[in-house]
Amino acid sequence: MSRIGNKTITVPAGVEVSISEANEVTVKGPKGTLSRTFSPLIEVKQEGLEINCKRANEEKHTKQLHGTTRALIHNMIVGVTEGYSKTLEIEGIGYRAALSGKTLTLNLGYSHQIVYTAEEGIDLTVPNANTIVVSGIDKQRVGEVASVIRSYRKPEPYKGKGIHYKGEHIRRKEGKTAGK
Repeated sequence: MSRIGNKTITVPAGVEVSISEANEVTVKGPKGTLSRTFSPLIEVKQEGLEINCKRANEEKHTKQLHGTTRALIHNMIVGVTEGYSKTLEIEGIGYRAALSGKTLTLNLGYSHQIVYTAEEGIDLTVPNANTIVVSGIDKQRVGEVASVIRSYRKPEPYKGKGIHYKGEHIRRKEGKTAGK
């Protein structure tokens, strides 16, 4: 029994959803357009302002796809109406970020600067030198870009220096204790 897959998705005002015969769902909203093709094992139907997902059989793989398909469609609708964002914080002496156009320049304690260029559909903002906000309409791509930026200098466990998500708990270790 899929609790998530059986829930209906309500389409808000100002959002257009079109479903082709090849199970391609296209969602148009005020922030943009998203499109994705889903497995033929899951039947996606739109009835008025509601979208339902039905599975073809009771096999394990089909059951797994059922909830995933529904969640992905819901994330597409939320993305084109509200959008998604992730906030990254930089900690460390001399560590900072600067933005010029779509190019993010990071000083992270290396002998060189790290330059990252944002891809199409992703917006980067730097409210201050220690904060980076990644935003866009596709939840997966926003998380992926935030993960790539974080990977340039992951937080280390002794002093917590590096790039981390806002609200992320960094498990700290105790340093060396001096001998006698």
